[in-house]
Amino acid sequence: MTRHVLFGFHAVTVRLKTAPDSVVEVHLDAQRRDARMRGFVERAIGAGAKVVDSDDARLSKLAGNERHQGVVALVKPLPARHSLDDILDDAEGPPLVLALDGVTDPHNLGACLRVADGAGAHAVVAPKDHAVGLNATVAKVASGAAETVPYLMVTNLARALNELKERAVTVVGTSDDAERTLYDVDLSGPVALVLGAEGKGLRQLTRNTCDVLVRIPMAGAVESLNVSVAAGVCLYEVLRQRRASSTAAPPA
Repeated sequence: MTRHVLFGFHAVTVRLKTAPDSVVEVHLDAQRRDARMRGFVERAIGAGAKVVDSDDARLSKLAGNERHQGVVALVKPLPARHSLDDILDDAEGPPLVLALDGVTDPHNLGACLRVADGAGAHAVVAPKDHAVGLNATVAKVASGAAETVPYLMVTNLARALNELKERAVTVVGTSDDAERTLYDVDLSGPVALVLGAEGKGLRQLTRNTCDVLVRIPMAGAVESLNVSVAAGVCLYEVLRQRRASSTAAPPA
């Protein structure tokens, strides 16, 4: 049976909450019995998970690093995510999609998933090539969002963006040399935000597929933001505009 590894309190807790039957066993640091660990153990046992006491060396080996917080779970892989069409068909309100072009660092992906969850994005999309897949590090950094936000890896990102455009979703790319800023564009309707890897930016085909390019104004000495920070700025500007639009008084 294929098993995946999750580690860290947040990642494992969300899996216990959302798909307890997929948790094969949970390994815990036998030396740690503080309030947080005691609460976690109660949750794991309550979810029916097999709890195993382990030492730090065993936990580090299972997790592949030492940042496990004393919690490592062996889990069954979840069923494949729905297609993007299915996700958008079920979406409440205007679709909001985050597309990542060339993001290969698992810490960046995990942070992007976390902010996407916070902003209520319906999905995160990335190409199968030039991108990192979901792994234990992504899940740890995402703090549970890897379990709640669909992450779809597509064969052709430009094609996927064109399919979004056919559904009347405006595709907004980010580029440091764009003439318009993020705050100059109406983002209150259906929108897909497209961000490239830090330093490299969007690939040319991806860039050409976008309906509009925008930049985040930079007032200091640095020229650009980390992709996960930029994703947070962009996603929450969408959220701000949508809330402002929904509370605006009707014309007299």
